[in-house]
Amino acid sequence: MLNALSVDVEDWFQVGAFETVIDKTDWDGLERRVECNTDAVLALFAEADVQATFFTLGWVAERHPRLIRRIVEAGHEIASHGWDHDRVFTMTPALFRADLKRAHAAIADAAGVAPTGYRAPSFSIDARTPWAHAVLAEEGYAYSSSVAPIAHDHYGWREAPRFAHRPLPGSELIELPVTTVEFAGRRMAAGGGGFFRLLPYAFSNWAVGRVNRIEQRPAIFYFHPWEIDPGQPRIAHAPLKSRIRHYTNLERMRPKLMRLFKSHRWGRTDQVVSEERARLA
Repeated sequence: MLNALSVDVEDWFQVGAFETVIDKTDWDGLERRVECNTDAVLALFAEADVQATFFTLGWVAERHPRLIRRIVEAGHEIASHGWDHDRVFTMTPALFRADLKRAHAAIADAAGVAPTGYRAPSFSIDARTPWAHAVLAEEGYAYSSSVAPIAHDHYGWREAPRFAHRPLPGSELIELPVTTVEFAGRRMAAGGGGFFRLLPYAFSNWAVGRVNRIEQRPAIFYFHPWEIDPGQPRIAHAPLKSRIRHYTNLERMRPKLMRLFKSHRWGRTDQVVSEERARLA
């Protein structure tokens, strides 16, 4: 079964874990590592012979247009991650629309193709944003991968469907939630990111296999370019929990990813959306 492989393209200082200790007005003065790290991800994918989707911040696309073009030229899908990592539940519908438009323009200009997929920063479409999918549909997006159907201290919509669905009556928009797995009455995050980096490899390998074989559905997996960069700057004054989440096992991430790529089938998110759309027809 084909699973969706994706990368959330943002720099080390743009993550939600540091949003209270690094001001956005300081971003342009910080060391940018997103281009070299994303190039390393491209090399990793070429070595593994896999295609993926790069959900990219408009802020990054505007400053690194040649990187965005290299992603497209390598055969990967380019998609939107919003402008500068503002969470959707912090916006009004009008601000969300403006954020989408600004990011879309920067990404399309850099890539030479218009993005049709969107992922909310920190999976921030949830019960507080009942209007978000309608705005995405009105702006011409074909799919969203913005919901985490779990309970988490930073995000989550526990009541949301776990698999691909149409969130709007009469609309073709598909929501493709990040993967969770249910076992012994518990629902656990299994879609990548910090969970993949912090937990034993055996758990993620088992979870992807279980979703594929037992539930007959694709896994939706993601990670960030900074997660394969153990040399990135350290923010000593960040909260302890944030530092543990952000810096643990960075040096182990690359071989762990390669192992996962070899154990399951992976492809672009738009390919998986097409298969799931046919399933929902």
